[in-house]
Amino acid sequence: QVHLVESGGGSVQAGGSLTLSCAASGYSYSRYCMGWFRQAPGKEREGVAGIASNGKTRYADSVNGRFTISQDNAKNTLYLQMNSLKPEDTAMYYCAADPGLAWWYILQPAHWTYWGQGTQVTVSS
Repeated sequence: QVHLVESGGGSVQAGGSLTLSCAASGYSYSRYCMGWFRQAPGKEREGVAGIASNGKTRYADSVNGRFTISQDNAKNTLYLQMNSLKPEDTAMYYCAADPGLAWWYILQPAHWTYWGQGTQVTVSS
């Protein structure tokens, strides 16, 4: 059974940094696509960054150049390094996994199969 647990969220001032982690278990981690998504109150869930099983990455325009997705296959852990945080980055951040996602769907939440419970990120101005 796929199990994803996010951590690393918190409160930070604008311009600050946070690193989120997602510990994965229950499947062959290195063969899955992994992604980060976020959802702010009253808004739809949106894709932030994704990484394919071959290591190819993709970012939402709103975070490109500020956020970095990476993973440690030996630790079955996904990371999201977030720099130059802005108040509009405030949201619940979710980790997701999928065994066979097409690349063009990688930032689209509806196509992902497994989800974590989320970790809150709050950025104050």
